[in-house]
Amino acid sequence: MPKHDPIDPELVRALANLVTETGLSEIEVESGDLRIRVARRIEPVAVQVAAPVPAAMPAPQAAPSPAAAPPAAESPRAQLGAVPSPMVGTAYLRPSPDAKAFVDVGSRVEVGDKLLLIEAMKTFNEIVAPRAGTVTAIFVEDGQPVEFGEALLAIA
Repeated sequence: MPKHDPIDPELVRALANLVTETGLSEIEVESGDLRIRVARRIEPVAVQVAAPVPAAMPAPQAAPSPAAAPPAAESPRAQLGAVPSPMVGTAYLRPSPDAKAFVDVGSRVEVGDKLLLIEAMKTFNEIVAPRAGTVTAIFVEDGQPVEFGEALLAIA
């Protein structure tokens, strides 16, 4: 059995810090017979992105009292229970080009079920269901670039 050099804890700490700082879910380095993989579980985060206000819009008037104000209009995707992208990257709806999609419209999902992958910096990050429900819409196509906060799909 080959003898391995002891693993440098400072290297592991540096890799863990790099994973955290870059927002990656994992990183792996290899040198000779030594291979170190540092991974973290990324919890889905609900992100609400405010729409920019066009410059041609008139200045808002004084708002009526809260009791008389109608409910704020949300974007259709927000009303549908959209799952936002936690990062910039490329969305993949299936694990490989010839495989079946992780989910389709009408699929029933549970918390933690894999919905799709986002590839960022040559790392595939699993996007999981933040809540149980039924997939009511898929807003991205396989291989489509996505932005942080962009709606990926909806779960009702």
